[in-house]
Amino acid sequence: METSALSLLKKPSALIPLLILFLLPWAASNIHFHHVLIMFMLFATLSQAWNVIGGFAGQVSFGHASFFGIGAYAALVLLKKFGLTPWGGMLIGGGLAVVLAVLIGYPVFRLKGHYFAISTFAVAEIVERLFMNWDFVEGAIGLPAPVLKENLINFMWYKTKIPYFYIAFVFFVLVLLLAYRIERSRLGFYFRAIKQSPDAAEGLGIDTTRYKMVALIISAFLTALCGSFYAQYILYIDPPSVLSLDISIKIVLVTVLGGAGTVIGPILGAAILIPLSEYSRILLGGTGKGVDLIVFGALILIISVFQPQGVAGFLKKTGKQ
Repeated sequence: METSALSLLKKPSALIPLLILFLLPWAASNIHFHHVLIMFMLFATLSQAWNVIGGFAGQVSFGHASFFGIGAYAALVLLKKFGLTPWGGMLIGGGLAVVLAVLIGYPVFRLKGHYFAISTFAVAEIVERLFMNWDFVEGAIGLPAPVLKENLINFMWYKTKIPYFYIAFVFFVLVLLLAYRIERSRLGFYFRAIKQSPDAAEGLGIDTTRYKMVALIISAFLTALCGSFYAQYILYIDPPSVLSLDISIKIVLVTVLGGAGTVIGPILGAAILIPLSEYSRILLGGTGKGVDLIVFGALILIISVFQPQGVAGFLKKTGKQ
C-alpha cells in the first residue's frame, strides 16, 4: 500500500478501534458472537467495495449480487470438481467478475440515473436464473463443499470460527486501506467529478466511460473475493443464497445508511444493520419475522429525510457544532 494509505493506521482514531476489533473474539467464547463479528466485517467490506462505484463514482448499482455469487461459485466449484484450493478459486472468481463487469459495463454505462439502476437489476436477475438452471453447478439444488481436512490451504474449519474471523479481518483492513487510498488519489477526484456532473467532467477532459469502468472493475473484483470467502465460510451455496437481489439491496442500504461516498460510512452502516439483523433472529426466532428489515427501513427513511449523507454525515455535522 501507499504511504498515504498506511498513514491511516498510524492515527489513534483508526488504530484503536481496529485493535479493539482484532481482540474482540477473545472477549467472549460465544460462537454466535464470533459469527456476528465475521458478518459485520464481511458486509462492511462488501459495502466498501460497492462504495467505489456507487459512493465515489455515483453509479448506483443493484447488480452486485452477480459478482458476489460468481466469486462464491468459483471457489466451491473449482474446489469440489477440480480440487483447486479455494484461494486459487477466489482469484479466478475475481477475474471472472471483472470479465462480467467489462461485458456489462459498456452497454449499461450508456444509460443514466434510474435507467442505469434498473439495468443492473435486470443483469442480476439474468445471472441468477442462469445459475438456477445450470446443471454443472447443481442448479437449484445447491452446491455443498466437500469435507476436507481443517487447514489454511483448504480454507476450512469446523470447530471454531476464529480463523475465519482473522481472514475476514485482513480483508476488511486491506479494503479499508484501498478505499482510503482511492478517496485521496487523483482517481478518487475523477470519480467524484463524474458523480457531481458527468458533462462537466467530460469538459475537463476526463474520460467518464473509462473511469466508470475502472470503478466497476475494482468494485466487482473485491465483491467476488467476499463471495468466495462467504462460500467457504458457510460451506454450502445455492442461487438464492448468493445471487439474490436481496444481497444487492442489503449492500446498498448498508452503505447508504452509514454514508455513501465516505470511507467510514460502510463500517458504520454494517455496525448498525448486521447486529440488528442477526440478534433479532435469535430473539424472535426463525428469520426474526422481518423486524430487522422493518427497523432498518425506518432508519433509512429517517436518514434520507433528515440526514441524506447518512450516519457519517450526521456525526460530521455534530462534530462541527
